[in-house]
Amino acid sequence: MIFLLYGQDNYSSKEKLREMVEQYKSQKKGLDLKYLENPDFFDLVQENQQSSIFNEKKLLVVTNAFLDKTFKEKFQKEYKGLVESQNIVVFLEDKLAANDAILKIFKGYGKLQDFPLLSGEKLKKWVKGKFTSLKANISLSALNKLLEFSDGDLWLLENEIKKLAAFGGDKSVEEGDVELLVKGKIETDIFKTIDAIAQKNKRVALILLHNHIDKGEAPLYLLSMINFQFRNLLAVKDLIEKGKPYYAIPKLTKLHPFVVKKSYESAQRFTYPELKKIYQKIFEVDLSIKTGKLKPETALDMFISEI
Repeated sequence: MIFLLYGQDNYSSKEKLREMVEQYKSQKKGLDLKYLENPDFFDLVQENQQSSIFNEKKLLVVTNAFLDKTFKEKFQKEYKGLVESQNIVVFLEDKLAANDAILKIFKGYGKLQDFPLLSGEKLKKWVKGKFTSLKANISLSALNKLLEFSDGDLWLLENEIKKLAAFGGDKSVEEGDVELLVKGKIETDIFKTIDAIAQKNKRVALILLHNHIDKGEAPLYLLSMINFQFRNLLAVKDLIEKGKPYYAIPKLTKLHPFVVKKSYESAQRFTYPELKKIYQKIFEVDLSIKTGKLKPETALDMFISEI
């Protein structure tokens, strides 16, 4: 059986993957669980064909394999071996084009689930649901301010919601609480870390990251901030490469002018391929943390050391 989880909302897709992994572990003890990051197609086939020592179904989690053109071509020709296997193969992808031939294969021979970015009323409902699950309330003005600061990033929202819910106690969270407690992406100094990365100064980047951690910032929160900023850098760099004028970038990206200004400055220090490579590395590190392969602080240190 083959599954495909894909889409720009990688919070929800990874939550779904986590649920699938936990369900498998509860039934199979997780002894035949394998993670394959950007594998060669032959390696996946070999792992799939290799007999389980417990003679049970394996769960193979394959991340961003379809970014590799060769893997994708081989999969399109030889996917039936995976389909007919007794094992479960879950593919996790950030995004695929709506007309991608891969989607047709999963629609016909497997299962797939798309996770588009939440926005508008759906995003508000998600936030309200998180507050409700924590037995907390938030006013409409506070909710709108929180969304303004977070720009819809679910990883960051989760962190800030927990903070606000704990602070509010029995009282409803108000706009002033959000102003006080939520740093907001437009106010963070995470750009200093990104500038250090751009200058290939890993020592400074590590010091800056650990300064955040020493102040009580959660490593996953920091990684989400870095992910957000590099996503902005990619968007801005793409427009720069296409010759778009500076004044058009805020409207085209829908980013706050301050974020555009800082992103525009930082984007000059990277090539587009470098940004894509770093963004992919962030995804891999994030997955390693959330699946328990690496401790958060160790994963952050490795991320800085390996880019």
